[in-house]
Amino acid sequence: MITSMTGFGRGEASSDNISVTVELKTVNSRYLDISLRLPQLIQEKELELKERLQQHIQRGKINASVRVDKADTGRPDITFNKNLVRGYKMMLNDLRDAANIEKPISLGDLMQFNDIFESREEDDETRQIVWELTRSATEKAAGALTGMRRQEGSQLKEDLLQRVDHIEEMLNIIREKTNGRAKKTKEELLERINDLIDNDKIDDDRLEMEVAVLVDKMDITEEIVRTQSHLKFFREAVENENAVGRRLNFLSQEINREINTIGSKANDSEISQYVVQAKESLEQIREQVQNVE
Repeated sequence: MITSMTGFGRGEASSDNISVTVELKTVNSRYLDISLRLPQLIQEKELELKERLQQHIQRGKINASVRVDKADTGRPDITFNKNLVRGYKMMLNDLRDAANIEKPISLGDLMQFNDIFESREEDDETRQIVWELTRSATEKAAGALTGMRRQEGSQLKEDLLQRVDHIEEMLNIIREKTNGRAKKTKEELLERINDLIDNDKIDDDRLEMEVAVLVDKMDITEEIVRTQSHLKFFREAVENENAVGRRLNFLSQEINREINTIGSKANDSEISQYVVQAKESLEQIREQVQNVE
């Protein structure tokens, strides 16, 4: 079953009054591109987290965000620098004495200095708990993401196969329209040439050889056979369990090349109508394939 490259997954895990939420969003991309937003607490785990995501996703752009909520622990994420507080207090007292101000220093005065606050350093135990929760939440988010991508992939598969069937239907009609065309075209060419030239001044064998070459250039049998072969490989790829986006893209290009050749060689207004219909379906296929992993 093919997998879409767009999707969303969310996972949560909690323990010891700490909760972690992981959100994964993916969009189509030619290669695997992972962008992480991690809290400072687990920044050093970035590479390991990317490796875990690579086990679930082979192609696409991934935006992953990790949020840690420690509100239930009752411990704020910030603390204050005692040395700076003492230093500012001494400075303010000196300033008060110099200005002959009797009003004592208040907490509000010290709160004007933002740099007295700093992030709290977490202990190793808390870091380990947060990392374990992040791994658990990531697995849940990846599972939800994979489920959504496969569901959309199932819809893509149905649409792709319908359009492949339509292209093959057009090819079968074109094949029927061109059955016996080579012989008829050859006879018409010989008749027209003989009407325009003096039969006593031309080599009949040479004329027939040149006409045969011309008729062969107008024959589209090989192109139809090759296109049907590509369609067969396309169906097989769609049923493959592995990532086949690049292969489907390549086959779409080959099918497009053959259909263009059929249109240019056919030189027939009726056949051209079926070629246009086949190309319309193919263009929709090429757009859809861009979103297949």
